[in-house]
Amino acid sequence: QVQLVESGGGLVQAGGSLRLSCAASASIFSMYTMGWYRQAPGKQRELVTTITNGGSTNYADSVKGRFTISRDNGKKTVYLQMNSLKPEDTAVYYCNAHNAFAGSSWGQGTQVTVSS
Repeated sequence: QVQLVESGGGLVQAGGSLRLSCAASASIFSMYTMGWYRQAPGKQRELVTTITNGGSTNYADSVKGRFTISRDNGKKTVYLQMNSLKPEDTAVYYCNAHNAFAGSSWGQGTQVTVSS
């Protein structure tokens, strides 16, 4: 299993920005598709965005144009730049690492709270 450690969450006003980071322990980080998911209180965990080992990205419609995922394979880290934050973005954000051989691993989550 891959160990994932998220950081960068916090409290921000609507319209503000935050940058989340997720550091991975995987020896071959570049072989993993990395993703960010979020779970708001009383709701199911949902996909926010993913980035493949080739750099292809996918975004939930609700965050397109506001959030950007990126990865640094040398630092074994994936980032989520969140701009124009809205109160409905409030959730615990989880980092995910996945590949066909190792399966899926999750971080412990980081809280993002957007005040109106």
